[in-house]
Amino acid sequence: MNLVEEFNAYRAKMNERILAHDNKVIKRFWSLDNQTYQAGALDVKTKEMLGLVASMVLRCDDCIKYHLGKCYDLEVSTEQIFEIFAVANMVGGSICIPHTRRAVEYWESLMDQA
Repeated sequence: MNLVEEFNAYRAKMNERILAHDNKVIKRFWSLDNQTYQAGALDVKTKEMLGLVASMVLRCDDCIKYHLGKCYDLEVSTEQIFEIFAVANMVGGSICIPHTRRAVEYWESLMDQA
């Protein structure tokens, strides 16, 4: 199983286990998260790119992988991805460099699927 398949399988398995507990607060929060990334004044692609920058600055590798996957699905180019990485590193500082390394590895795994 490759990096992308492993991440998606684990995420799906754990989301199913969490949602099986039928916790109203968790369900509402996750619904709000989903609604946030729907088209509005900003299109979905822009929102996913913003989510990727925020995830990198907050140093959440799972979130970075999730948003990279969404960006891939939305046909964000590699050149755009590296500009996103540049913005994240500028805003977040050098602490974002290790996350950029892992993000590049994951992006390359997504590209290898094509």
